[in-house]
Amino acid sequence: MVMAVLSLKVLDRDQNTICVSSGEDFVDLVCMRTYQEGDRIELTLSEKNRHVYLQVDDGLGAAFVYVTGDVSYDIPFGEKRISYSPKVFSGERHYLWARTAEPGEIETYRNLALNPADQHKDVPCYPHATANVETRGESVFAAKNAIDGVRANLSHGQWPYQSWGINRQADAAMRVEFGRKVRTDKAVLYTRSDFPHDSWWVQATLRFSDGSEQSFPLQKTARAQVLTFPERETEWVELCDLIKADDPSPFPALTQIEVYGRG
Repeated sequence: MVMAVLSLKVLDRDQNTICVSSGEDFVDLVCMRTYQEGDRIELTLSEKNRHVYLQVDDGLGAAFVYVTGDVSYDIPFGEKRISYSPKVFSGERHYLWARTAEPGEIETYRNLALNPADQHKDVPCYPHATANVETRGESVFAAKNAIDGVRANLSHGQWPYQSWGINRQADAAMRVEFGRKVRTDKAVLYTRSDFPHDSWWVQATLRFSDGSEQSFPLQKTARAQVLTFPERETEWVELCDLIKADDPSPFPALTQIEVYGRG
């Protein structure tokens, strides 16, 4: 595999460089500064279309991502901050790092949808979650919350109970894009279970980029619901055709979706 030069940089709102570091196949950076609104993190690679481990904050943990271009990560503030742990991006010492992945790591059977560093904007960094609706446009109900690895589903609202909220929309759909073709044969759903505030879905459909789809029955439960299917090669998975239970609550929601496979 061709070696890549990685660079990490922290910039302020005026695009002034606060700190920067680079290295071959691995880079780390210590930022000795309290973040201010408008600050952002930038990751650049000399070789695009690479699998990379990326940690934008030591409180968030590393994400195994597929990078197709330069990544700009906006430090969240205000309302956007409440879907994260209070420890993330806090204080005056921050440790960031990135490393290119080994071939064996790429072929490991894993949750291909997991990305705690996903953002609520178009990014060249996958997996990436989008949806046709998010409740009131609030950060605690954004689609990206459903791939951040936090499975707490017995309440709703601020971290750790962020979720994908559908604003009561009957045709709500959420897509996880991988940025390349992957092989998958299983998905796991954690539906939000803040009963009786929440309702639930009795059926959901998984749709794939090859045009195929499969429907699955769901239950009223806080536990993992495992959906298995013949292995497919796909560039994305869409959760759609969600059928709500006959229940007084109008609020079904998704806490986490996991998609298992290789690639």
